[in-house]
Amino acid sequence: MLTHPTLDLLHDLGLHGMAKGFKALEQNTEARTLEHAEWLALLLEHEQTLRRQKRFETRARTARLRHNASVEDIDYRAARGLDRAMFLKLASCGFIRERRNLLITGPCGVGKSWLSCALGHKACREDISVLYHRMPRLFAALELARGDGRYAKLLRSIARVDLLILDDWGPEQLKAEQRRDLLEIVEDRYDTRSILITSQLPVSQWYEVIGDPTLADAILDRVIHNAYRIELKGESMRKLKLTAQEKHETMRPDEHDQQDANTSKPTAAKARQK
Repeated sequence: MLTHPTLDLLHDLGLHGMAKGFKALEQNTEARTLEHAEWLALLLEHEQTLRRQKRFETRARTARLRHNASVEDIDYRAARGLDRAMFLKLASCGFIRERRNLLITGPCGVGKSWLSCALGHKACREDISVLYHRMPRLFAALELARGDGRYAKLLRSIARVDLLILDDWGPEQLKAEQRRDLLEIVEDRYDTRSILITSQLPVSQWYEVIGDPTLADAILDRVIHNAYRIELKGESMRKLKLTAQEKHETMRPDEHDQQDANTSKPTAAKARQK
């Protein structure tokens, strides 16, 4: 069998994953014992894997997530009130498939944006469309679009994504146009798509942020009633990390040596047991 014409044909057909798998199998002597059906199955697996990876890269690039975060890197030991079981359930992206919302609240620095981006990253891996916006910049973009005739187009592009992440809501009260913009976004997504909102303010204060009681009822009724909630607490993780780093840097050399010795003792004991 001529290898190069086959590879060229696979590439011409856009089957780049199969071409890569074909080349790998040709170089593997053990693969020569495989049946034709087994060969074909392995080639199809290579093609499927490559296409999934390309879809993920496209999803992640379009989402424009603020942080390169993943659910596997979440620190559940931090004292911030994050329920591990609940978050792992959310990380399965079931709430997106159920068209439910998620509200993450808590003080500055406890990881609201990072957690939202981790969920967005996982959704991209699940082949779910995601779009991230900081709310102040989104309102600015909508105001600009209103002026140059792109307003309706921008709203349609926002409405199409399966998960819309609105980060950093509040604490300033919304202007009249911003209230209407938010109502349009929420109305387009009601019972059809999911919204993830992060805010330093508790949900009970969102009515005050919206400002107009009538619009506040209309907006929050569509957002809150079917939403999961994560209410974080505790000190800023950035502050705690900086404090720990400064403490480590100010340790005397003999303290570092003692710390290293204490760390090595269990290892030495295990070596003697072996």
